[in-house]
Amino acid sequence: MRILLVEDEPDLGKAIKRTLTQEAYVVDWVQSGDEAFAYLAHDPLLYTVGVFDWMLPGKSGIELCQWLRDSHYALPVLILTAKDQIEDRITGLDAGADDYLVKPFSMAELLARLRALRRRSPDIKPSKLQVGPLLLDCDRRIAFCHSGQPHEQRIELTQKEFQLLEYLMQHPKQILTRDQVLNQLWEIGAEPNSNVVAAQMRLLRRKLAPQGCENLIETVYGMGYRFNAE
Repeated sequence: MRILLVEDEPDLGKAIKRTLTQEAYVVDWVQSGDEAFAYLAHDPLLYTVGVFDWMLPGKSGIELCQWLRDSHYALPVLILTAKDQIEDRITGLDAGADDYLVKPFSMAELLARLRALRRRSPDIKPSKLQVGPLLLDCDRRIAFCHSGQPHEQRIELTQKEFQLLEYLMQHPKQILTRDQVLNQLWEIGAEPNSNVVAAQMRLLRRKLAPQGCENLIETVYGMGYRFNAE
């Protein structure tokens, strides 16, 4: 799941990004509303959730939310703010925010609210994916393989391997190009090595091999990769 985080407090922004990254989210963090607007206007469908601070340099989080709704984009938005009056909450919700978290807050509560957004939003992929013999629990970040063994086999994955497998399973039988994988799994502005996608695919196949599932990932030469359920 890719998140646009808009938070102008450096320490808080770093802490949130670190927490979300540890939970296998891909996070683009910006520190002004105008920069966030540029990201959204360029490709509003790139993100699955927006986490916006209310008070920002340039456009406010509320203005960003209003622009999304006026433009008929259903991106779920969680507003972060020190404003704790009922009237402020009503303003945020009326602007189109899906949830509202008052500062200071615990990272555990932030993660719980993001999980809740995943469960109730029809525009976010389900928290559990099953394609062929593979089962992915996105909330618990656990992968299992049902390959005819007496017991299901748990697959230990790194954060990036988990993100890659989730992306593949969300698009079964579709050819995904190298650029599509890069754009989905690496932050804007990141400069990974040119062979990083191929390297991650090799590593993921090695993790799937002991369960006999490595052939689920097909290399379509000259085009990209395809996840086959058979």
